[in-house]
Amino acid sequence: MSEHFRVQGGGRLVGDVDVVGAKNSVLKLMAAALLAEGTTTITNCPEILDVPLMADVLRSLGCEVTLDGSVVTITTPKELNHRADSEAMGKLRASVCVLGPLVGRCKRAVVALPGGDAIGNRPLDMHQNGLRKLGAHSEIEHGCVVAEAEGLHGAQIWLDFPSVGATENILMAAVLANGTTVIDNAAREPEIVDICVMLQEMGAKIEGAGTSTLTVHGVESLRPTEHRVIGDRIVGATWAFAAVMTRGDITVHGVNPHHLDLVLEKLRMAGAEVTVLGDDGFRVVQRARPRSVDFVTLPYPGFATDLQPFAIALSSVSEGTSMITENLFEARFRFIEEMVRLSADARTDGHHAVVRGVERLSSAPVWASDIRAGAGLVLAGLCADGVTEVYEIFHIERGYPGFVENLRKLGATVERVGA
Repeated sequence: MSEHFRVQGGGRLVGDVDVVGAKNSVLKLMAAALLAEGTTTITNCPEILDVPLMADVLRSLGCEVTLDGSVVTITTPKELNHRADSEAMGKLRASVCVLGPLVGRCKRAVVALPGGDAIGNRPLDMHQNGLRKLGAHSEIEHGCVVAEAEGLHGAQIWLDFPSVGATENILMAAVLANGTTVIDNAAREPEIVDICVMLQEMGAKIEGAGTSTLTVHGVESLRPTEHRVIGDRIVGATWAFAAVMTRGDITVHGVNPHHLDLVLEKLRMAGAEVTVLGDDGFRVVQRARPRSVDFVTLPYPGFATDLQPFAIALSSVSEGTSMITENLFEARFRFIEEMVRLSADARTDGHHAVVRGVERLSSAPVWASDIRAGAGLVLAGLCADGVTEVYEIFHIERGYPGFVENLRKLGATVERVGA
């Protein structure tokens, strides 16, 4: 029997939960350490499977990497290997973020096309076009992105879409380019701000972090630094949805609630009592069956596509009918197939899903297709009669450190079965 979670339905989640550093930030910060010779220390790192995978990628490039709980120490040599084609590259999407630093430091890079979640097509066109504007030649050859440049220069770059990955790669290449680069329609996520802060600590000159226009004045070299990862807003939001779905009372610590303004407002519309606790936490209390709410995924500060499975799971047990519109990743709706196994009344039409809430779901074996889908299925299992078995749990552990332990602390009956 493959390893899976057994989730007993009917539990109300109550208590406090601590959120550590953001998965969507730490891997990019680790890549940024490639830009400076010497030892960089990153703290508040989540202990998830993707961190040692990224460590393996950096080791293949010549770095020494030490993992000690929530602290990652990276010693970058003067001469880097420019080929990032290790086995680990195929296991996580974020590995492509070494492209920009390698082009910036080495003026050449061979980066294997990345793996990661099966949520739809995520082409690298904007990454490559941005590097070309900076003076690099870039093509796809033999399953790798190959980029070379005699020297990088500043440029005016317009992104057709505010892609997080493209913004990060262009930004990390531009910090060492000659002259000024302006990135218009840049991504605005808190994780982008986090990497800008770290780069500034390393000596980069960046203006406009958190806005749609980033201005980068290239410098000759950067220095290593020590940086603390911001709290994971997606994990924080997961616990907020858990409170509403189980009619619970959860206080979340370690994440800036202002990174979740829209999410928390949506949960208020569903009937939740939300209390903001300064800049480092919030409390969500749900006393009755939640009301239906519509959701539309958009780039930040819109509703995050990563939270779409939780919107569907919540809608499945809410009173009324909800429409969920997915504008970013077409394959995210694969999650609905598993929710239907749990007796959810949901159907899709193009990039829309209509969900009619039921009083209670019905337990069944289900399979996670990605990190957030897996966590969403566990939360749905808490709202189902009987015992739900969630398979392919390695996905969940790529994004949620101590997931089962936190659920148990909040009162859930969940166990890991098999090995």
